Amino acid sequence: MEIGVRLKEAREAKNISLESLQESTKIQKRYLMAIEEGNMKILPGKFYARAFIKEYANAVGLDPDELLEEYKEEVPKTEEQDEAQYTRMQRTRKSGNAEKSSSHSSILPTIITVILVIGILFAAWYFINQSMGNDESNAPSEEEDIIITNPENSQENASGNDDNESNEDESTTDDGDQEETDEQEQEENQPEPSFSVVEEGTGSTPVSTVALDNAGDEITATLEAESDTWLLVESEDGETFFEEGMFTSDQSPLEIDLSGKGRIFFKIGNASNLTITINGMEMEYPVDANAKVRQDIWLEINQETE
Repeated sequence: MEIGVRLKEAREAKNISLESLQESTKIQKRYLMAIEEGNMKILPGKFYARAFIKEYANAVGLDPDELLEEYKEEVPKTEEQDEAQYTRMQRTRKSGNAEKSSSHSSILPTIITVILVIGILFAAWYFINQSMGNDESNAPSEEEDIIITNPENSQENASGNDDNESNEDESTTDDGDQEETDEQEQEENQPEPSFSVVEEGTGSTPVSTVALDNAGDEITATLEAESDTWLLVESEDGETFFEEGMFTSDQSPLEIDLSGKGRIFFKIGNASNLTITINGMEMEYPVDANAKVRQDIWLEINQETE
């Protein structure tokens, strides 16, 4: 590729070695050599090909934008891939909205029918009670024929009934207070969710393991990107939540339901630009994201602390 020759000539003109260029750009020497030789296949992806060429150009005193424009036919493009990914996301959202609308439409008639049935039953109950009340009011009073032979016994019985009713009320109140106390104790004893580093990755592409303990039943991950970054999110059993490709700031924030999952794999191409939050708590990278922009992370979700 002519762009690789142009960059190499600029480097040699400034008497810069590949080792010095690697130190200043933080790009591995084998990637720098691949750019000079036009072998873009060994680079991590099309996005990194353009990013590495820009860093190389800046280091040897060339204008990266003019260089990419001049050799635009040679440099890999990422726009088509981004558009395809964005189109897939739109189709998924539209499909989800259509399913929700259909579900609401099918439930609405059922709810209306239930309300009507309840209204009819209530009306019938009301008229029956009214009819029974009228019958009782028209019946002759029997209280006038009752002769109280022992007023003291009547007073004792009435007093006993009042005591029983009072005891029943106190028992009901005590039971209610006990249930509320039990619920409060359960909430207070519930441990808080927390992150812990199980294994810190090493090498040029570190693979780390992070544990989320006391996760609870409902788990939601929120991904936010400040700028474009390469991303893959999938579960250990093969379910894909975000297909491998470019994740842009326009797609942020992305919410993913991880409830019921055990292990989740994150493949991140530019970790310093991506923030991962689980149930409102930010997950810190086990390896410094500024030192290692390319990271792989396994998230182990535990319902309780082991």
